[in-house]
Amino acid sequence: MASVDRLPEKLKDMKIKDDENEMEAPVVEDNGMGTGHIIVPTGGGNSDQPKQTISYMAEHLVGSGSFGIVFQAKCLDTGETVAIKTVLQDKRYKNRELQTMRPLDHPNVVSLRHSFFTKTKKDELYLNLVLEYVPETLDRVIKNYNKMNQRMPLLNAKIYFYQICRALAYIHNCFGVCHRDIKPQNLLVFPNTNQVKLCDFGSAKVLVKGEPNISYICSRYYRAPELICGATEYTTAIDIWSAGCVLAELLLGQPLFPGESRVDQLVEIAKILGTPTREEIKCMNPRYTEFKFPQIKAQPWHKIFPKLMPPEALDLVSRFLQYSPNLRCTALEALTHPFFDELRDPKPPCTPNGRCLPPLFNFKPRELEGVPQEILVKLVPEHARRQCSFLGT
Repeated sequence: MASVDRLPEKLKDMKIKDDENEMEAPVVEDNGMGTGHIIVPTGGGNSDQPKQTISYMAEHLVGSGSFGIVFQAKCLDTGETVAIKTVLQDKRYKNRELQTMRPLDHPNVVSLRHSFFTKTKKDELYLNLVLEYVPETLDRVIKNYNKMNQRMPLLNAKIYFYQICRALAYIHNCFGVCHRDIKPQNLLVFPNTNQVKLCDFGSAKVLVKGEPNISYICSRYYRAPELICGATEYTTAIDIWSAGCVLAELLLGQPLFPGESRVDQLVEIAKILGTPTREEIKCMNPRYTEFKFPQIKAQPWHKIFPKLMPPEALDLVSRFLQYSPNLRCTALEALTHPFFDELRDPKPPCTPNGRCLPPLFNFKPRELEGVPQEILVKLVPEHARRQCSFLGT
């Protein structure tokens, strides 16, 4: 992580005027750290927000990749630490990230604070998203346990995965949004509270039945088998598969399906789930005839995971990791699974570091719209109903 002193002088104090007609944006062509370009915006904005001037002081570069860069900054007006994600608006690709994030408001989804556009001297347009800053990723949390030669406590895995399911239930059911890149790197964690936040909606899309979508999406280890089989008409069940891979990784401490190529990924999956039947292949992609699966027997889940793993943990993994997308559970169904019963206890346990659980039952009316009463009773235990006053007592 770079020290603020090593960043260019212009980047240390960024003045952003929120006016859509003013988009002057000087650019630092090279930050000297081999992490790409950093934009220094002086104007830009969008019409949904009131015109204002906001100042940010950049502190650390925290991430870079083909999508762009992310750096930590401080809002000088409020003192809040934020993350600013800067993405080139490539005319060849439709970027839906801003329009996807604008309506989202959930305790397990990273908050969008502000957005603005900047233009470079080369007439390149950049989108800048000012986001809530969350210091840790689930990927690093898992790796830290590995470094200490420890397995993540099962209670922690339950706390993290419950919140992941809540985030998915929210974006799937309330907005029809498919994230399309669920993985530990895109799940942020507040270490002090164990609160989880889903981030990076750069690949997200509202899926419309009958409309084709690209199949080359989602990081390989977490890519649903129908995507590997080239399906272009898929559902939010691809996120459920990815989430199942994350759950398995929380329990194992390492990826469940570490394929080295597209075909090898299918082989890794078949080594555990067995060779898919013709019916399962048809459910994934009826037009898929390219790959001849080796004849492999399915492995029982208890042989994949450590001894003494509770049967309800194995059962939940199996409900997520099904070849047939329509046989996978939904995120909302997963929330009522016995694996999470410990979290619903009137006197829930403290985490191994002695901290209380983060808020888990602070549902909003929209989250529970149309949910049958028998599921509501399970989702919101009696002792937590005061957090959802709209349900009554």
